[in-house]
Amino acid sequence: MNAIHTLTLDSVSKSFSSSTSTVKVIDTVTYTFESSKSYALTGASGSGKSTIMHLLCGLDTPTHGAVFFDASNIDTFSSQQRAQFLNHHIGLVFQESLLLQELSVVENIMLKGLIAGQPYDQCRKHAMELLERIELVEKAESHPYSLSGGQQQRVAIMRALFNKPAFLLADEPTGNLDDTAGRSIIKILKEYQEQFGVGLIIASHDPEVANAMEEVLKLHDGVFCI
Repeated sequence: MNAIHTLTLDSVSKSFSSSTSTVKVIDTVTYTFESSKSYALTGASGSGKSTIMHLLCGLDTPTHGAVFFDASNIDTFSSQQRAQFLNHHIGLVFQESLLLQELSVVENIMLKGLIAGQPYDQCRKHAMELLERIELVEKAESHPYSLSGGQQQRVAIMRALFNKPAFLLADEPTGNLDDTAGRSIIKILKEYQEQFGVGLIIASHDPEVANAMEEVLKLHDGVFCI
């Protein structure tokens, strides 16, 4: 059984300031996510879902409070530690697939392994196994622009999961997809989460996403309503 990892928001607040005002988006939130569970972050546009996601993976820092991966405060990581954290422990998926158009599909999936210094042949073998999982082996040498939106998002998910991270953070992963493609994405994520014990945290407006997750956290006025 995989070890349980945690991502913890410890009294986290986040404000954004301009020359004329300061807006508090997140207000003293404390919550622990476990790598054995799936979570949906819901709430109106502008409620802070994306801000929470950016804080959890260290792409942004709290105004007050701290974010911990297990017992480590990620805001104190050096640039090298932060890169290792993102490459080995966190998988990121966004509304746009953000695939590199100049690379083939299989090369896109291999990226995290190559960055980690894994042998090319080993990375390619694993990437092909992941493509088989999402039934896109025949697209291995194609370029992303030749794929449908749903296919591109499936490839982006496999890229994010390449190193078997402790957590996958997905920000509106079905936002640009039709209902059928969206359901396919959620099915892939849930199957992987259940098989490998990866923590799944999805920010979404989609009620089908919320219904598929074990825990639903609604953001309202900067706090979670559970």
